Amino acid sequence: MKFYITAAFLLFFGSTVMAQDSTVVYSDSALAALDTNLVQLSGVVINEETLDPLSYSTVYDRSLGRGVITDYYGYFSTVVFPGDTLIFSYFGFQTSTYVVPDTLKEKRYSMIHIMQKDTLNLPEITVYPWPSREDFARAFVEMRPYDDDIRRAQRELSGESLAFVAARLEGDASLAYGNIQNQYLTQIYTNRQLPANNLFNPYAWSKLIKDWKEGKLARE
Repeated sequence: MKFYITAAFLLFFGSTVMAQDSTVVYSDSALAALDTNLVQLSGVVINEETLDPLSYSTVYDRSLGRGVITDYYGYFSTVVFPGDTLIFSYFGFQTSTYVVPDTLKEKRYSMIHIMQKDTLNLPEITVYPWPSREDFARAFVEMRPYDDDIRRAQRELSGESLAFVAARLEGDASLAYGNIQNQYLTQIYTNRQLPANNLFNPYAWSKLIKDWKEGKLARE
């Protein structure tokens, strides 16, 4: 029992000695000197071109190892010592520094810090329409090298393609009205009789024979 009491006493005494050794005691003159050198630095960080405030930019005191962030209006306020180096940084702008003058006589100091835009030179890239190498390989194998823009336009504007698209389009009010008007005009032309059959039209037959002799009916 005496052994445990003695060990506990030694541990308590040793920790007290270590705590007393690690404590830093400042004199009254040193505390007064630190208090007199403090400066309340306030300011606004703005853009050089537009003079707009840079919201939430970083103001870092490299000498003290701490910093602050500006508010929505670009305003900041921090406590510094004369001679401290402040680092201002903002995304898209050049990082700049400011040294607090050591000739300040006032305890409060205001400033306006202007930052310049930073030009970033990105490497050149080429965007391809294929999401993967496999898609590119398949497109490369299945591509048609002789299928140029003119041939694609001719194919898309052919009668078969237009008829295929027209068969799948729903008729609107304007189209329905036009069809009714055409039927009405046809009835007026035939005097409400059956439409004429071109199989018995000699003019149509003569035109057909003429086009056949001139080669106009040949397939392109």
